[in-house]
Amino acid sequence: MPTSRSAKKRLRQQEHRRLRNRSIRSSLRTYIKKVRTAVEENNVAAAETEFRVTAKKLDQAAAKGIIHANTAGRYKSRLQHLIKNAKQPQA
Repeated sequence: MPTSRSAKKRLRQQEHRRLRNRSIRSSLRTYIKKVRTAVEENNVAAAETEFRVTAKKLDQAAAKGIIHANTAGRYKSRLQHLIKNAKQPQA
């Protein structure tokens, strides 16, 4: 346990930030799942709409340092790829 006042304050701050980051990360997973389920249901229009929201949220999380910028880009790329393949006529 911290002993100095500043160390105690840092502990409080870390806990507060950890909970906030955890919440944002959880909501990101939910947004990504919405896009994936829309693609699985062959609802491309809904998937594209959800993707716009998801991409914005991923960029915001990357800007705040909750996830790495490359991680956000990778998620966006993979989701975009799923949507593109869902648009293709099935052979």
